[in-house]
Amino acid sequence: MSGKGKILVVDDDRLVLATVTHGLARAGYEVIDADNGDDAILLAREHRPDLALLDIRMEGKSGFDVAAYLRASLGTPFMFLSAFADDETVAQVKALGAVAYLVKPLDIAQIVPTVEAALSSVRARRAQVPFTPSVGATPAPAMAADPLADPIPVAVGVLMHRYSLPRGEALSRLHRLADRDGRSVHAQAAALLDAVEMLSRPASG
Repeated sequence: MSGKGKILVVDDDRLVLATVTHGLARAGYEVIDADNGDDAILLAREHRPDLALLDIRMEGKSGFDVAAYLRASLGTPFMFLSAFADDETVAQVKALGAVAYLVKPLDIAQIVPTVEAALSSVRARRAQVPFTPSVGATPAPAMAADPLADPIPVAVGVLMHRYSLPRGEALSRLHRLADRDGRSVHAQAAALLDAVEMLSRPASG
C-alpha cells in the first residue's frame, strides 16, 4: 500500500476516470476506481479510502448520494469533480461538507495539489476530533454540525468556474478580495459561499 494515501475516484465518464486514476497513481497514491455510485459505496466499505473524488451527476446514485453515505457511515472525506457550478450545485456541495470542489475540464496538475492539501487538512482535523460512525442511517451529529470545515477550496472552485481561471489564479483572486475587504481569506471564502447559497434559494413572495 502507498504511504501517501488511498483514494477512491468515481466518475461515469471512463476517459475522465482513467485520466484521474492514472495521474494519482503516478503521483504515488493507491487508487480505487468506480464508474457508478453503487459500486463506489461497496468499494468504500471494503477499502476505507482516505479521500474520495466524486463526479456529481451519474446514472443511479449521484455523487451527492455517495457523499452523504460516506459522511454519515464511514466518515470518509470527499471532494467533487464536476462540469456543473451553478448556484444550487455549489450550495449543496457546501451543505454536504466537501473538502474541495474542482470544475471540469481540469488536468491532473490541478487535481494532485488539491488532493495533497485536502489530505493534510483532513489528517490534521482527525488528530483533534476522531470520527464516530452513526447508528443506522442517521447522520452522526458531530458531522452534521460541521457543514464545511474549510470553505477555501470550494470557494476557489467557484472562482475557477465563474472567471475561467486556473486554480492558482483563482486562489490569488480570493486573496485579493480578502485584502480589499479587510477580511481573512477564510472569512472571505465563507462570505462568498454564503452569497452563492442565498442566490440558490427560491425567491419567497
